[in-house]
Amino acid sequence: MKERNLKAQMLVIMAAVLWGTTGSSQAFAPQNATPMAVGALRMAIGGTALLLMAKIRGAFKTKIELDKKLLLTASLCMAVYQPLFFLGVSKTGIAVGTVLALGSAPVFSGIIECVFGEKLSSRWVLGTALSIVGCGLLFGGQDAMNMNVWGSILSIGAGISYAIYVKVSKKLFENSPMEPVNGLIFFISAVLLSPILFFQDISWLGTTRGIVTMLHLGIVATAVAYTLFAYALVSISTPKAVALTLVEPLTAAILGVVVFKERLTGISIIGGVLLFCGLILNSYPEKEKMEDMVIEL
Repeated sequence: MKERNLKAQMLVIMAAVLWGTTGSSQAFAPQNATPMAVGALRMAIGGTALLLMAKIRGAFKTKIELDKKLLLTASLCMAVYQPLFFLGVSKTGIAVGTVLALGSAPVFSGIIECVFGEKLSSRWVLGTALSIVGCGLLFGGQDAMNMNVWGSILSIGAGISYAIYVKVSKKLFENSPMEPVNGLIFFISAVLLSPILFFQDISWLGTTRGIVTMLHLGIVATAVAYTLFAYALVSISTPKAVALTLVEPLTAAILGVVVFKERLTGISIIGGVLLFCGLILNSYPEKEKMEDMVIEL
């Protein structure tokens, strides 16, 4: 059981590292590539790739029994996450938008678990709190804070939608084969986001930089990353999975320093250390129920 849990945690971390490359990838995209267009195209490429891969592997040869309401809910949550996140960041700035979206997701995931009668370990609470504070300091030390009410609401909405997506997806994977369900979730999300492309200039997609950027975002940072995450969800609790995805902002910060020669302030460095410590706490296997302290909210 411990080996299975450790493997699942490693898969989440690998997925989060791939998600952490999205910011750097978009920096290489043509200048006229808007975040909304990139988000919609990313889902279109990733969703199609996931569905085709499941079909090639023969996942649809037998009839799949699944809850259509849950499938639509997961797809809708993943679809709305993209515009909510990008719009939130555009109004509040990268610092506040990222912290509110990525930082609030673990909190809402924990709340959802409590609503369903699950218990949160004291280690998870401490580790997640450290990671969220660290995330705030990491980005807060790099960018000027710009508090915008509507932008903040949109960013928090992104965190809520992501937390619900993870919970519902895990429920679907428990009762239905993972690969075809995962493919359907993202393909339906892509269809729901497709109208955005009618109002965006995507002529840049015909350039070499545009093609390379979108192939990376669609195949690597979406199809591969969410496949790893889906496999992990089968063997790990949703609060822990969402908490470990905070490896994403840490990866983005490291890439900023290594690739773009950005300089981290002292506050950002402290934030990175706290974020890393929180991740380490959450990566430890849980103790037996009789020995482990729990917190009920």
